[in-house]
Amino acid sequence: MTPNATASVDDSSAEVMSSVDRTQSGQRLIIADISRDDAWVAVDVADALALDNWQ
Repeated sequence: MTPNATASVDDSSAEVMSSVDRTQSGQRLIIADISRDDAWVAVDVADALALDNWQ
Protein backbone atom coordinates (compact mmCIF):
# COMPACT_ATOMS: atom_id res chain seq x y z
CA MET A 1 0.00 0.00 0.00
CA THR A 2 1.32 3.44 -0.90
CA PRO A 3 1.19 6.02 1.92
CA ASN A 4 -0.72 9.24 1.30
CA ALA A 5 2.03 11.78 0.60
CA THR A 6 -0.47 14.66 0.78
CA ALA A 7 -1.58 14.04 4.36
CA SER A 8 -2.89 17.04 6.24
CA VAL A 9 -0.42 18.90 8.46
CA ASP A 10 -3.11 19.72 11.06
CA ASP A 11 -4.78 16.49 12.14
CA SER A 12 -6.10 17.90 15.42
CA SER A 13 -9.68 17.24 14.33
CA ALA A 14 -9.07 13.56 13.52
CA GLU A 15 -11.47 11.08 15.11
CA VAL A 16 -10.03 7.56 14.95
CA MET A 17 -12.09 4.54 15.96
CA SER A 18 -11.67 0.79 15.70
CA SER A 19 -14.03 -2.12 15.45
CA VAL A 20 -13.94 -5.89 15.11
CA ASP A 21 -16.48 -7.00 12.51
CA ARG A 22 -17.57 -10.54 11.78
CA THR A 23 -17.49 -11.58 8.12
CA GLN A 24 -18.15 -14.84 6.29
CA SER A 25 -14.43 -15.63 6.38
CA GLY A 26 -13.81 -14.67 10.03
CA GLN A 27 -13.26 -11.51 12.03
CA ARG A 28 -11.70 -8.27 10.71
CA LEU A 29 -10.13 -5.42 12.68
CA ILE A 30 -11.08 -2.09 11.12
CA ILE A 31 -9.40 1.19 12.04
CA ALA A 32 -10.91 4.37 10.58
CA ASP A 33 -10.58 8.13 10.80
CA ILE A 34 -14.27 9.02 10.74
CA SER A 35 -13.51 12.69 10.11
CA ARG A 36 -12.15 11.91 6.60
CA ASP A 37 -13.57 10.11 3.58
CA ASP A 38 -11.97 6.77 2.69
CA ALA A 39 -9.48 6.88 5.59
CA TRP A 40 -9.60 3.31 6.89
CA VAL A 41 -7.67 0.06 7.00
CA ALA A 42 -8.84 -3.51 7.67
CA VAL A 43 -6.93 -6.67 8.59
CA ASP A 44 -7.88 -10.20 9.61
CA VAL A 45 -7.89 -10.40 13.41
CA ALA A 46 -5.61 -13.45 13.23
CA ASP A 47 -3.00 -11.28 11.41
CA ALA A 48 -3.29 -8.23 13.68
CA LEU A 49 -0.53 -7.58 16.23
CA ALA A 50 -1.26 -7.04 19.90
CA LEU A 51 -0.42 -3.51 21.14
CA ASP A 52 2.39 -4.92 23.30
CA ASN A 53 4.11 -6.19 20.13
CA TRP A 54 4.26 -2.64 18.69
CA GLN A 55 6.51 -1.30 21.48
